[in-house]
Amino acid sequence: MNRINKKLQEGKKILSIYFSAGYPSLNDTVQIIQDLEKNGVDMIEIGLPFSDPLADGPTIQASSTQALHNGMTTQLLFDQLATIRETVSIPLVIMGYFNPILQYGVENFCKKCQEIGVDGLIIPDLPVDVYADQYKATFEKYGLINVFLITPQTSNERIHFIDSVSNGFIYMVSSASVTGSQSGFGSTQEDYFKRIADMNLKNPQVIGFGINNAETFKQATQFAKGAIIGSAFITYLTENGTGKIAEFVKVIR
Repeated sequence: MNRINKKLQEGKKILSIYFSAGYPSLNDTVQIIQDLEKNGVDMIEIGLPFSDPLADGPTIQASSTQALHNGMTTQLLFDQLATIRETVSIPLVIMGYFNPILQYGVENFCKKCQEIGVDGLIIPDLPVDVYADQYKATFEKYGLINVFLITPQTSNERIHFIDSVSNGFIYMVSSASVTGSQSGFGSTQEDYFKRIADMNLKNPQVIGFGINNAETFKQATQFAKGAIIGSAFITYLTENGTGKIAEFVKVIR
């Protein structure tokens, strides 16, 4: 069974952390992953830096740009992660845009993910219809879970289609804004969280965008299986470096 599915079957709420590979420094990637697991994070999303990250707010864009300046590439990320499963056991997901994956070769990319122990992918600009028609068989051949995003504007019909194609979790974007652009959830968002929960989808939901402290983590996980923190963690790395990750996680949980 895929590590993501195993983790989703656990009784607790899941805390997933996102960061950009190669940030703050080029060779920080593995140490950050190890420190996050050591301090109780349940799943990690490793951002594959890209020059035009459409869904990302200024914080993640800046970290992605810096990572590219540092020299991060798709191949270098795979090289850095080559022995990651000797020290890390929690689910690892690569989150990135489709262009670098296409340039690398979709099958080659998936094969490499399987070899090093990556469990899934999140590709915001890969439409679910295109995935289902052209790439689903390849992802499944290499044991990879592909995670799709929904927003408050996604129709129920589309959500049910995404649910039918998915075999891990659904990434619920908390609002229509980019990452890192909000703080706290109002009644509109809570109504959205509850509406999706009441749809009784076969795949659990994990909420992202706007989770930045213990309060928003608790708000989100009241209605969903877990929550994802990205911009707030990157801001913390920017301000504190990589030596105080334990303190960040402790504040959330």
